[in-house]
Amino acid sequence: MQLLKDDYAAGLFDAQKPPCLSLYQPTHRGHPENQQDPIRFRNLVKKLEESLRREFSTKDIIPLLAPFWKLAEDFDFWKHTNDGLAVLGSGDLFRVYKLQRPVTEFAIAADSFHLKPLLRIMQSADRYYVLGLSQQEAKLFVGNRDALDPVELLPEAAQAIAAALEKGQDKPRAESWTFGTGKTGSRARHGHIEECQAEHRTERFFHAVDRAILKYYSQPSGLPLLLATLPEHQASFRRISRNPMLLATGIESHPDALSLSALCKQVWQHLEPYYIARLDGIIEMFGAAQSRELGTADLAQAMRAAVSGRVSTLLVEADRHIPGRVDVVTGGIEFDDLANPVADDLLDDLGAFVLKTGGQVVVVPTKRMPTKTGLAAIYRF
Repeated sequence: MQLLKDDYAAGLFDAQKPPCLSLYQPTHRGHPENQQDPIRFRNLVKKLEESLRREFSTKDIIPLLAPFWKLAEDFDFWKHTNDGLAVLGSGDLFRVYKLQRPVTEFAIAADSFHLKPLLRIMQSADRYYVLGLSQQEAKLFVGNRDALDPVELLPEAAQAIAAALEKGQDKPRAESWTFGTGKTGSRARHGHIEECQAEHRTERFFHAVDRAILKYYSQPSGLPLLLATLPEHQASFRRISRNPMLLATGIESHPDALSLSALCKQVWQHLEPYYIARLDGIIEMFGAAQSRELGTADLAQAMRAAVSGRVSTLLVEADRHIPGRVDVVTGGIEFDDLANPVADDLLDDLGAFVLKTGGQVVVVPTKRMPTKTGLAAIYRF
């Protein structure tokens, strides 16, 4: 399965030759609910076909939809779905993403991909990592307020951690330790050596874990990190950690002691205050910026500013769609109908411009949006 953040960072969705097909649907993790998922998927593919037939011939449509129909028949795939599904396809690209939260059922063919549901996954303020830790094992989870799932560590991260464990098996030289004399002293010395060896192995391992998580996960994502480990390891890891995203509070048990749903609930109790504070802070910044004419809730103004690289932070309403097209040079917009196969979502385009120019996009639930227009943009200058 492809990694969304890697594909987006690589610019994989840019400059794809139209038509670009975007399909989203809610899915289910368990039986018997998931039996309906492939049926719903086939119906959405048929909608894509209907949309394509407005502009394209059968000869052009068949190869575009072939990978979609192949996925529909993949029995093993449909047995192992999450809460949502996104499938993007064009003449040169086919990508499938299992999502941690449900998405609105949606299928469209357009000049570019409909990416806002994916932006919500990447940019929502409620996302986080959980690091599960013992003396010889590290587990990483990624989640939001609704779900939590294990992360398969990148090979580079896993190798760095494994190397620290292997190095920890090396025995220190005996002459490095000088405790006690005689028979009793010898036993005491041996016990103390073993205890010190264990402490050094654990510390070396914790250092490797901290460096790997910081380099490969925290720095690229900027997501908060919650530590889940026994009380005696909480203090040890925090003492050596250099990760600025590590939260001051943690769960004082190992993740294996809890189900994923129970762990998710406990984690969110710690994360919700952080989530609310972060959103409130951005909303307050927007109010201050708007009062100085350094912010706007107007789509046309925000689009022109985004194209010229002026938008530093953008709040976007999660389930809002504004169909239309944008001039990528001037930022001028034209409104349209999403049923039109060449219409895009202008909020998609706005978020994409902000991200490309190094800005921050945060997708926000409707009830927490500070505006009625579906957006709130803060300017750099």
